[in-house]
Amino acid sequence: MQYLVVIEKGDSSYGAYVPDLPGCVAAAESEAEVRQLIREAIEFHIEGLREHGEPVPVPNSSSAIVEVGAA
Repeated sequence: MQYLVVIEKGDSSYGAYVPDLPGCVAAAESEAEVRQLIREAIEFHIEGLREHGEPVPVPNSSSAIVEVGAA
């Protein structure tokens, strides 16, 4: 499965979350590290859902880059 991951750069770190997996988040000092941590978080999150007999959400989110002109 492929889930959309949103990565945001803060003042001193990076954060990541998965819209289709509420509560699945990661934070790190570098983008490379947050990418690795969110991948691990997704695997752990799905494993926990399965262990508790809960359904694994189907990936539904998508993304787009929208260009906005100056007003």
